[in-house]
Amino acid sequence: MTRTPTRILTLFACAVLLLAGCSGGGDGADDGRITLRFQSLAWQDESVKANRELVREWNAGHPDVRVEYVQGSWDSVHDQLLTSFEGGEAPDIIHDASDDLADFAYGGYLADLTGLLPARLKSDIPERSWETVTFGDGVYGVPFLQEPRVLIANATLLKESGVRIPTPEHPWTWPEFRRVTKELSGDGTYGVAWPLKEPVSATLNLSLSTGGQLFHRGADGKVTVRFETGDQAVPRTVHDQVDTDHSASPTTLGSGGSDTLPGFFAGKYAMVPLGFSYRQQIEQQAPEGFDWQVLPAPAGADGLAQGVSPQTLSIAEDSPHKKEAAAFVDFLLQPDNMVRLALGDWMLPTGVQALKDPALHTDEHGWATGAALAEHLRSAPAQSVRGYAEWKDKVATPALQEYYSGAIGMDELRHRLEEDGNLVLARYQR
Repeated sequence: MTRTPTRILTLFACAVLLLAGCSGGGDGADDGRITLRFQSLAWQDESVKANRELVREWNAGHPDVRVEYVQGSWDSVHDQLLTSFEGGEAPDIIHDASDDLADFAYGGYLADLTGLLPARLKSDIPERSWETVTFGDGVYGVPFLQEPRVLIANATLLKESGVRIPTPEHPWTWPEFRRVTKELSGDGTYGVAWPLKEPVSATLNLSLSTGGQLFHRGADGKVTVRFETGDQAVPRTVHDQVDTDHSASPTTLGSGGSDTLPGFFAGKYAMVPLGFSYRQQIEQQAPEGFDWQVLPAPAGADGLAQGVSPQTLSIAEDSPHKKEAAAFVDFLLQPDNMVRLALGDWMLPTGVQALKDPALHTDEHGWATGAALAEHLRSAPAQSVRGYAEWKDKVATPALQEYYSGAIGMDELRHRLEEDGNLVLARYQR
């Protein structure tokens, strides 16, 4: 059928209106119903299923406020969100991680949740977790899932070696960990494989146990980098395991966590330091009969303390329905629902009530070990540092990679982290 110019213009106008109704923050439909867009970064099948089920349950009980599930990706979330913020297309409810929020919070893209969240939710999540989403005087996300770094170990190799098995109550110290990896090495096996393709967060977060802080905020509010004794203990241990003891595989330093699993299953590495959620991949991919266990990361002068950047839920500043969005966040993070999300992601909930659930305290798959570490998790050192992303990518990542590979020494590493790093951070603090 031939369309007249008038008909074409009419159809075009209708299309524009339909697109306008689908873009930007949630809006009211013609029937008066509010639609909120919830962008989730869940990617594991169990996690996606749990998130989608909870959205359906909300929609069934709230006919006037419909939530639309939008699938996002961890690989591109920062750039995607920045584009959507600047283009006025941001989802109402935003799933992200706390270490990605600082620039968005200071840039005015995220709503201050201080007066939006119910008292129940505020009191259920510990203050140490709220610190990860507090920037200036505002709260710009709700921290709801967290994971410690743990040692995933070949239980058979550990048992045969006769080494002491650490527990959260009696962990290895960092010097003891180094000695153990030497004992476990030999006959084609390394005591440990460090997957350090992204070395910065692992190094900084584990260094909290040895008193590391790295970023120091002065009375004027400006941050400077000081790579002191406590900051050097963990990278020195890794370096010495690789270069001196030959108890750590040099070939995995440029690998991601998943890349180490085939060698781990084949007995090439007795242990691999990984995030707690990697247990799901190990359970799914391990060959039949492979016996593995979860051990706490080594302890230092500050015990088992380690930095963490929880997964978060935020609300876009441009959302016209912040109150309704906050109500959905509160629903999503009811204790029983938080447990469902944690089990789906093989992570730990931040909520005190959810963390008490018996399902998170079983010995199977190391849940009990992880739950025991929750009280030791602290805000990651870089949490509120503006310019951290550039410092990490342009300064810290290449410097640490060169140090771990033996290309530079500790003095040069310190110089680059401090001198070059402070030049980068200074541009963000004028």
